[in-house]
Amino acid sequence: MITVLAGGVGAARLLAGLVQVVPPATVTAVVNVGDDTVLHGLHISPDLDTVIYTLAGAVNPDTGWGLRDETWQAMAMLERYGGPSWFRLGDRDLGTHLYRTGRLADGARLSTVTAELARAWGLEVRLLPATDDQLRTMVTVAGEGEIGFQDYFVRRQHAVAIESVRFDGAAAASPAPGVLDAIAEAAHVVIAPSNPIVSIGPVLAVPGVRDALREARERTVAVSPIVAGAALKGPADRMLAELGHEVSVVGVARLYAEIASVLVIDEADRELAEAVEDTGMRCVVTPTIMSSPAAAAALASAVVGT
Repeated sequence: MITVLAGGVGAARLLAGLVQVVPPATVTAVVNVGDDTVLHGLHISPDLDTVIYTLAGAVNPDTGWGLRDETWQAMAMLERYGGPSWFRLGDRDLGTHLYRTGRLADGARLSTVTAELARAWGLEVRLLPATDDQLRTMVTVAGEGEIGFQDYFVRRQHAVAIESVRFDGAAAASPAPGVLDAIAEAAHVVIAPSNPIVSIGPVLAVPGVRDALREARERTVAVSPIVAGAALKGPADRMLAELGHEVSVVGVARLYAEIASVLVIDEADRELAEAVEDTGMRCVVTPTIMSSPAAAAALASAVVGT
């Protein structure tokens, strides 16, 4: 069994590559829910949905999130009424959020609803939210104070400097059923090339998860989301810099050395391999830019072969 700690587009693409090289039913993804939010009265789980849509082959290829060939009539009507439309929800995507919200209101756990959604899309990969409890990533913006993650990431297009990140609710949260077993029993644990601060960070903040990874360190490999000193997508590079971390594969290694024994880096960073190994991690150099399904599968093969 392979367990992947996942958050966002990079993780979804790696998972899509992984199911090309191993049986999908042997893969478990533990997915970040710190990005979750309630908008228009609906419970939205962006990272879970991105993983589901990507594995189903239904994701918008231009954005890496949302559904391909989406329509936007509901958003147009909302704009007509003067309602908030900065968080774009397509018409079919809204159906996902309506279903999730209704099931949660009926008392179902998020992990149960996630399994139902995955099954409806015909997925064999086991998808687990990191926790069924409320966990929210909060960002302190310089000179302004604390705001919700989606306010920072979507509404402000992650264009404002940050001073700190906090995971509200983490201390009282429990891992979702199956999360700790998935880590303990996996032959390989993979930390996907997701933002270490706000995609992987909330997963690690759930009590018990970091300890489980420490126990599984020799079976755990991380993939750097930083290539040649920059993030391929999103604000990971700026967030690392603003929070005082080195923006390089070495900085990523320092964040993960306690919980992973191997770091996979891109060929563009080959000259930093020795510095990565100075952190106590073994370094594997291979192409990591998933520009096509074949490239994602090649990276997945390299990861599980470490």
